[in-house]
Amino acid sequence: MARLTDRETNTDRKVFGSPSRKRRLFQSTLAFGLIAGLIGACGEGAQLGGTPGDDSAVVEAEDVAENTEAYIGQTVTIRSEPIDQVDNYSFTVSDQRFFGNDPILVINASGEPLLLPEGNAPVQVTGEVRNFVRADVEREFNFALDPNLYQDYENQPTIIAQSIALAPEPGEISDNPERYYGQTLAVTGEVDELQTESAFTLEEGRLLGGENLLVLYVSPREGSDQPQARTPLPALQENEEVAVTGVLRPFIVAEFERDYDLGWDLQFRERIEAEYTNRPVLVATDIYPSLIPE
Repeated sequence: MARLTDRETNTDRKVFGSPSRKRRLFQSTLAFGLIAGLIGACGEGAQLGGTPGDDSAVVEAEDVAENTEAYIGQTVTIRSEPIDQVDNYSFTVSDQRFFGNDPILVINASGEPLLLPEGNAPVQVTGEVRNFVRADVEREFNFALDPNLYQDYENQPTIIAQSIALAPEPGEISDNPERYYGQTLAVTGEVDELQTESAFTLEEGRLLGGENLLVLYVSPREGSDQPQARTPLPALQENEEVAVTGVLRPFIVAEFERDYDLGWDLQFRERIEAEYTNRPVLVATDIYPSLIPE
């Protein structure tokens, strides 16, 4: 498990300032950890690819709320909005569907920074459900947690997050792609059009007037530093609801040909270049049928 170094901790202090309240509302450019990991799911209780050794499941919110003890020690994925910063190591999510009515503490155990944009963009969190014990978390992850900030969370349910990603709607991405470029996203939507077996569009869905989002499931060229897909490409059907995890990039065909083994014929290359140049493209690392609650 990656740990924050002293240098990283000092950087965090510069970003957040000295914590003077138990909870601070999220503001623009808050830094939290992200590891490009598991966000989608193939079914309740199913094993998911992405993080070796994880038996991860996306569960219905009411199942977790009503049977919290049943999930202690299990790795789950939830979707919610971050609402409060506790300190450099954690934040809370609040949704009556998750673990009752109280805010749920999420401990960032990934060790890699993510700048959350301004606003209440939803996030997906994958991690182990535990009863929070400050001393145990400090020892396991080499964190220094202020007891005054964490006293109300002691022995309460918490998620030790190995994976955190923004979870915008396809239309939100298309409307403001610069907000998300270079970030790992967890996006759900309907398969609108199958361009090829490895290229399709996600329907914008509930937001009127937005554009569909192009998704590519392609392999990096040898020597490329682009992330490798972790699971085989499933057989997709139009109108199927899917969850896609990947990195958002502007589509510049020369850069994609440099970084990925596309395998496109000339006719398709010209068509996709004409339609999508400089538009956002989600380069997928995981695709699953979506069972994530909206």
